[in-house]
Amino acid sequence: MSEKTTTGAAFGEDVKRLPLKDLVKRIGPGLIATGIVIGPGAVTTASMLGANYGYSLIWLVIPIIFMGITFMMVTNRLAIVTGLPSIHAIRKYYGPVAAGVVGIAVFLACLFFTMGNISGAGAGMNLIFNMDWKIGSVILIAIVLYCYFAKNVYSKVEKLITACIIVMILSFYITLIGVGGPDPGELAKGMFTFQVPEGSLATALAFISTNAAITAGIYNTYLGKEKKWNKEDLFNGVMFTDALVHVISVVLISGAIILVGAIVLHPQGLSIKAPAQLAEMLVPIMGNAARYIMGLALVGAGFSSLLANTQRGMVLLGAGLDRDTGLETKFVRIGCLICLAFAMVICYSYGGSPTQLILMANVATSIATPVGGLFILLLIWRNDVNEGYKKPTALRICMTVSYVFVLIMTYFGLKGYIPQLIALFSGK
Repeated sequence: MSEKTTTGAAFGEDVKRLPLKDLVKRIGPGLIATGIVIGPGAVTTASMLGANYGYSLIWLVIPIIFMGITFMMVTNRLAIVTGLPSIHAIRKYYGPVAAGVVGIAVFLACLFFTMGNISGAGAGMNLIFNMDWKIGSVILIAIVLYCYFAKNVYSKVEKLITACIIVMILSFYITLIGVGGPDPGELAKGMFTFQVPEGSLATALAFISTNAAITAGIYNTYLGKEKKWNKEDLFNGVMFTDALVHVISVVLISGAIILVGAIVLHPQGLSIKAPAQLAEMLVPIMGNAARYIMGLALVGAGFSSLLANTQRGMVLLGAGLDRDTGLETKFVRIGCLICLAFAMVICYSYGGSPTQLILMANVATSIATPVGGLFILLLIWRNDVNEGYKKPTALRICMTVSYVFVLIMTYFGLKGYIPQLIALFSGK
């Protein structure tokens, strides 16, 4: 139901911005979204970009910032003006089939990513403690399950993921300093010449879609409900600050990984297929410290993504099937347990290589992102949805531009993924 102030002005025009200390207390969902985004697959993709193309694609952080903030702000706004998180709003305005398709597609993507996260987290434990990666991953999964079944689940997840993000940022920037830091001239050239090297388009678009996904914004609306955000938070700076912190943390981590690849791997013509290989290649430069630093980074990436990504899958599946989506509900808790058990069986059976699993996850995401994004785009342009609030003209334009770009990413992504999937299942 739309609301207006007593003066008849659109709601939000008279809401004052909160001071910084109060904003910091009210943010959090965006950090959890960062923990989901920066997993082992994202680490591998970013280092491959640097290894294959040097500094040429560092400018990709610019569209990531634009799209990331746009998706977060549009979905957060819709959650406030409709009174419903994203998939529930899709169900109300466009029916249960639309909601079901979005929920199931995102769930499948999360399930495959969970398998890759198990491998990556285990690899990090192996680097730090020299233990079997399977044993290391079981230890981390036990901690994840404790968080799922403890009281105040959201608070524990938020704190742990914040700690993981800090560990990742410190680890990757210590690594960046350890390899000598970027060349200022090459970095500036890469940031502002907007080069697209031959053969890089599909990988570049996949990198953007990983780091700035509409699905992160959709899940953020359910986390906002757990955080007990209200309509004032849309206008007092809380939601914008949360979105900004999310995007900045993503860019800080991904940008550092690209630069490490550009500095260390690109001059030697080297590339990697698994994130743990990056530690091995850094040993000649940084010594044995590289194993521990990169191990901490991988544990942070794998654990944070494992912790939040599995929950995201169950919450959005529940939303699509019209089930209860609270983090402490039986449906989400038991569903997460089943997903982790299933993922462990598959992951351990196939030796823990995340490459094929990440490929399947990217295909599922390529389906979920444009479908979910379409309904978000339609909702933000509905006048009845925005009645009583100031028209979001700038957000509408930014969302339209971002969605067109998503369609382009989907086309090139599927164009590259489908042949790989056919080869995978045909055994070629």
